[in-house]
Amino acid sequence: MDLLSDVIASMRVGRANSVRVEWRAPWGHAFPAAAGSAGFQVVLQGSCWLLPPEGEPIALSVGDVVFLPQGHPYVLADSPDSAVATADCGEAGPELFASAVMGGDGSSTVLLGGGYRLDPSRLHPVLRSLPEVVHLPARLGHHPELRAAVDLLGAEIDRPRAGADLLVSSLLDMLLLLILRTWFDGSHEHCKVDNWARALADPSIRSALDAIHRDPAAPWTVESLGREAGLSRAAFSRRFTQLVGQPPLGYLTWWRLGTAAHLLRESDAPLGEISARVGYGSEFAFANAFKREYGLAPGRFRRESCRLPTISALPDAAGTAPAR
Repeated sequence: MDLLSDVIASMRVGRANSVRVEWRAPWGHAFPAAAGSAGFQVVLQGSCWLLPPEGEPIALSVGDVVFLPQGHPYVLADSPDSAVATADCGEAGPELFASAVMGGDGSSTVLLGGGYRLDPSRLHPVLRSLPEVVHLPARLGHHPELRAAVDLLGAEIDRPRAGADLLVSSLLDMLLLLILRTWFDGSHEHCKVDNWARALADPSIRSALDAIHRDPAAPWTVESLGREAGLSRAAFSRRFTQLVGQPPLGYLTWWRLGTAAHLLRESDAPLGEISARVGYGSEFAFANAFKREYGLAPGRFRRESCRLPTISALPDAAGTAPAR
């Protein structure tokens, strides 16, 4: 997989769900913190306000998309001054999709909301780099793929037909990727962004990252990754380290061992097979590298995995290449 696909696939658990709510003024609803989840809201009709825990209220209008990647609490309301309900209503429940009507008897605002469950131990720094609230305003002619996915999802939830379960599930997965792609591709151009956003926007570094994620077992060197990036060894190493926060082989080692930890927890594959799948020439070399990273031998990690994170925090810039 390419980096963004790999990141989403590795940290998603369960299936997403969604709800289409017609809110009638006056209304206000508090969405509590939800650790290990990410959510979105799309304005299909009318307008409203999003009140984050900190900062100024955000005005939302038709076509606007907001994404909350870290499960922080927030409030949606028809006005910043409206009373806010704290009852557990209007949120996506265990069903794949649902519809509801909430609020008073005034003008209507229709929102399409949804949630994704994430494994906190698998969160990649690319997701942690996002702001608390990602706001993608509707702009005529911009990001048509995102708009098309929103329209299809809203229509299917509003009028479900044969095959709706599979279609809605696929559209929710598509929407998550399109939200992230839209943000990283430049709809954040007037916002302060961190280096991971710049890394994904840099064609050379993005090529090297995609190469690592498509084939982590390949015998990568700084020179061969530099060729993927179209840069000299020195220029590539300098730019990669600046944007990613790790030298190339440090990031490669971290991702390989995190992938191995995931395989140890989620599969019964023998250690020799896992070591080969993540690029180690021998089970002995893999076991030594894994113990340095996690403090436990792979076999013991597998036995005690219920008490351990699946992937470690990204190490500091002193990361080194895996032993072979």
